Amino acid sequence: MHVSHSQALARRAFLQRCAQLAALGAAAPLGLNLAAMGEAAAMTAQDYKALVCVFLFGGNDYANTVVPFDAARHASYAGIRQNIALPREPLQATRLLPAQALAGGLEYALHPAMGGLANLFNDGQAAVLLNVGPLVVPTTRKQFNNRSVPLPPKLFSHNDQQSVWQSQAAEGATHGWGGKLGDLMLSANGNALFTCISLTGNNVLLAGQNTIQYQCTSAGAVAVAALNNSFFSQPAMRAAFAQLIQQPRSHWLEDAYTQVMRRGVGAQQQVSQALAGVRLGTTFPANNSLAEQLRMVAQLIGARAALGVKRQVFMVSLGGFDLHDNLLSRQPQLLQRVSEAMTAFYRATQELGVAQQVTAFTASDFGRTLSSNGDGADHGWGSHHVIVGGAVRGRALYGQPPPISVGNSDGPEDAWHVGQGRLLPSTSVGQFAATLAQWFGVSASDLPLVLPHIGNFGGADYPLNLGFMAN
Repeated sequence: MHVSHSQALARRAFLQRCAQLAALGAAAPLGLNLAAMGEAAAMTAQDYKALVCVFLFGGNDYANTVVPFDAARHASYAGIRQNIALPREPLQATRLLPAQALAGGLEYALHPAMGGLANLFNDGQAAVLLNVGPLVVPTTRKQFNNRSVPLPPKLFSHNDQQSVWQSQAAEGATHGWGGKLGDLMLSANGNALFTCISLTGNNVLLAGQNTIQYQCTSAGAVAVAALNNSFFSQPAMRAAFAQLIQQPRSHWLEDAYTQVMRRGVGAQQQVSQALAGVRLGTTFPANNSLAEQLRMVAQLIGARAALGVKRQVFMVSLGGFDLHDNLLSRQPQLLQRVSEAMTAFYRATQELGVAQQVTAFTASDFGRTLSSNGDGADHGWGSHHVIVGGAVRGRALYGQPPPISVGNSDGPEDAWHVGQGRLLPSTSVGQFAATLAQWFGVSASDLPLVLPHIGNFGGADYPLNLGFMAN
């Protein structure tokens, strides 16, 4: 077994950079020393780019999202899934038409509720990545069965696999690869506080060594709760409060508290003022929480100049995908929300003139089993995901199409299955993230600073750039 030591060396270099930042007072809440930070952070940027992670909490069922459409494989899929398979005829409307036909006559369609994303795919603004999931090292079915290589921690656990997708470590991890991207890009942003923004509460994806994730709601900036008290409605009281939080404190806990309070008050004012200057004409679907989050992301992107940012990472989410039962009745509405929200978001980036500079992608805890448990499917591993944006090399499916199988033999048809139709990922989350990171501006040599296991991948079988992003 070979495990690269480059991740240890990269971590050491990264910690050295962080030590330089700490020595220069980079923990100051609002005014970071960007001139000094320029020596420690690796990246600068003249243009604008943003990544938007659309996380589907619960473990989205891959087989009814990206569905085998060619007659032979659809028949195999329907034979295995039985009462939870989608019939072939309705899939005609969401059939994917790649610019280059897949080998062996393989064809796919998106779920019939995903018409918007299917249209984006067929128009060239979206792509599908097949069978991607967490891996520590390239892993074969035999190695998995023998446990002869390191595996992702606590496979099939919701909390842990959500964390592994976001940080490449189990629940309890403190830094995610989105936040580490932010660490490398802090010097590119005039206001580092708005580098990583969450519309879905606290998460590890956007947590960096020095990047502090800023949290918004679908309605905008979060106001400091105390200031909504009627006591502060009087100008004199607000002025007194502002003066208090500007004063340095001798006790470090008091001083830290006033710093956080200053940051919260200042950021809320800046975001609110910046958003006031953004007008979006794009219509987003009503009664769709994901669409509401993505609308706010679009508005924040529209306010990028006022916020002083060149590089941003966002996270939004939708829950409800843990469908051990009622898969056929509940997944369509969820996937319709995803499709309509991401389609509207792409249209908004077109309106803003940044479609080429913004890339949205789906992620989820894990896929689900191909075999049915009766009315749904159980926890799996690999899954299929969608990437949307003007810089995406669309009308294409990337990765390796997995055979339609439940993995009960040692034959080649079961090479990518580990039982019940659980997909053994043929592409790692690290490769997925590395491809996005390189488009974002991270050099290949700096990838280990962002992705701790990336040194274990490379070569023709596990490339560090999967090719779905144009430069």
